[in-house]
Amino acid sequence: MLLHLPGVLEPAQVRAMRATLDAAQWTDGKQTVGPQGARVKHNLQLPEAAPERRELGAQVLAALARHPLYHPAVLPLRALPPRFNRYEGGGHYGFHVDGSVMALPNGEQMRSDVSCTLFLSGPDEYDGGELVVADTYGEHEVKLPAGDAILYPSTSLHQVNPVTRGARVAAFFWIQSLVREERRRRLLFELDTSIQALTRSAADGAALLQLTGVYHNLLREWAQT
Repeated sequence: MLLHLPGVLEPAQVRAMRATLDAAQWTDGKQTVGPQGARVKHNLQLPEAAPERRELGAQVLAALARHPLYHPAVLPLRALPPRFNRYEGGGHYGFHVDGSVMALPNGEQMRSDVSCTLFLSGPDEYDGGELVVADTYGEHEVKLPAGDAILYPSTSLHQVNPVTRGARVAAFFWIQSLVREERRRRLLFELDTSIQALTRSAADGAALLQLTGVYHNLLREWAQT
């Protein structure tokens, strides 16, 4: 499931982040991938130990936690601290699949279930740079306003097209969900969305209570902690 999260960051937050990132020291993005990824990855990345990464990453996670769609869509258990990348001068990242298991800062391991990209450059600031996600329905190009995010399954084959003008700056990270299977997460999200819509329409209270019970019992059945 590809899901667009509009307005994760306010324009003032985007401007403040960009000011910090534009003044930061960037490094070759190949340093954070294995040999296979290094062959197709051509971008810049904020160094892992950069203090800006920790500060801005915490702001990104806090903003997402406040977004009404993030929790019901992802059902997050744990997340890798966000990273930041920059594409310019033809920079691109060829088709690849994200690593399945990643190391958290405390040394523990997490499974990557959901990938998230938060755009920090507006579409008018650069040419190219579309995130292309391939699934059974074909290839989907994503190029969102600054401050918006896209969620997609980490199992997806995806790439970033070459940036031929300007700079594409973004935050990206991965989440381990309470519910491992993507189809089950989608069903729970659709059920939760329906419950919220029925609540707003003042639907029958007893029926809503029963439907809410179904949601939580399914989540109880499928959740892995």
